[in-house]
Amino acid sequence: MNVWILRHGEAQYRARTDAERELTTNGREEALTSAAHLLGQPLRWIIASPYVRAQQTAELVRQALGFSDSIVTVPWLTPDSDPRKVLDNLDVYASDDVLLVSHQPLVGALIGLAVHGNLQQAQPMHTASLAQLEAEFPLAGAMNLLGVRHPG
Repeated sequence: MNVWILRHGEAQYRARTDAERELTTNGREEALTSAAHLLGQPLRWIIASPYVRAQQTAELVRQALGFSDSIVTVPWLTPDSDPRKVLDNLDVYASDDVLLVSHQPLVGALIGLAVHGNLQQAQPMHTASLAQLEAEFPLAGAMNLLGVRHPG
């Protein structure tokens, strides 16, 4: 299984709530730059946080890739979600290649947990950074980090 982890693009600093922050123009461009690195990948699922900026990022990627299926929105990809729960939830998708669209600090902690088996070695992830992990199963410490791309 391949898991791509994409942090949302740059978002507005202010909104009524954190969940309602929208992408900036630059954030949209960042998302499209990262989407270009996914062209030709055999993605089966795009799974995203319910927060507006992650939904907008996922939709831009979906359109750029010509991905016909809907985005799967899940509550376990918000900024403060537990990375262990994310790995547990990925078991359902273990036979497929997936793209997760989420936020810091979750994405950095998730990569650290997947690769190193602990939460003390978080991966730095800028807005619209894209990481690729590979493994037989989504288990803590059992995934290989194949690379991280930062836009710009």
